[in-house]
Amino acid sequence: MIYIGKIVSTHGIKGELRIISDFEYKDKVFVVGNKLIINDNEYKIRSYRKHKNFDMVTLNDYKDINEVLFLLKNKVYFREEDLKLNDDEILDSELLKYTVETTDNRKGKVVEVFFASQNNKVIRVMLDKEYLIPFNSPLLVKIDKDNKKIIVEIIEGM
Repeated sequence: MIYIGKIVSTHGIKGELRIISDFEYKDKVFVVGNKLIINDNEYKIRSYRKHKNFDMVTLNDYKDINEVLFLLKNKVYFREEDLKLNDDEILDSELLKYTVETTDNRKGKVVEVFFASQNNKVIRVMLDKEYLIPFNSPLLVKIDKDNKKIIVEIIEGM
């Protein structure tokens, strides 16, 4: 299961839940009809919308705030096999399992993935020293999903 976020509060009186999430593929998870897992139970998404920084959902046939109070403060998960990623999409948690090779045959590993800004993902790579490489950079030569390997080019002065 993949961690998606946490239910932080309700919204209104009709059983809508407010989820805080920084999951990178929300558009594939928060779809009407998909199932979220909360406390090892599956709940079907009945409606979804964005509101400020929150993902707002109604689940199953809950139509009243009192019916969903038991879900507050719980973590929300999604089944990995239900997440239909394209060939060029990789979960950040998967990237942490990748090895890194440079074009001059040095080897290392990915130690962190973070966002430097809203649209700028950066990978922290440990080789002989630490390097920060933007994910959409030409320094990122190739991502080999089959062998869980990233090939990067380290230029002089980095």
